[in-house]
Amino acid sequence: MSDNFQQTAEQAAAFQKIWAESISKVMQTAFTITPNSPPPEIMREMRSGIFRALAQSWEEFMRSPQFLEGMKQWMESAINFRKMTNDFMAKVRNELEAPSRDDIDTIMLSVRHMEKRLLDRIEQLSNQVNHLNGGRGSAPKGGASRRRGAANGKTKVTRVKPGKAGASHE
Repeated sequence: MSDNFQQTAEQAAAFQKIWAESISKVMQTAFTITPNSPPPEIMREMRSGIFRALAQSWEEFMRSPQFLEGMKQWMESAINFRKMTNDFMAKVRNELEAPSRDDIDTIMLSVRHMEKRLLDRIEQLSNQVNHLNGGRGSAPKGGASRRRGAANGKTKVTRVKPGKAGASHE
């Protein structure tokens, strides 16, 4: 416990030191300006000096071993927390006898494979039907052919039953 407190105190002191250096650099930049400069130029020089000092101090801070170690510990803690919550939720789903994420993913993959196989088989059957019809007028996708009645202008859909050599209509 005291080691963590000591380490935190050291990190805070390092952070305070960086900010103190930044402020001193900003003040040095502000007072190196000549009194003959017009006010807008003074403001630009101050802004430029402030940005340079801040960029340099933050560069030093973010590359410091203390900061890098702190970030490493934070990332490890976040990863461990994520693992713990995933394990906890898996345990809850198991206790409730609910499907897990892996179960759902496996089912979805199986359904996709089955869908692909069915579509491939339907395409094969459609090709066989077209071949059996002797290539007379290619049927639209899905095996349905359409013809328009002359008397009433309505469309009649006829379906060819697979597996029969002749074209029987439903």
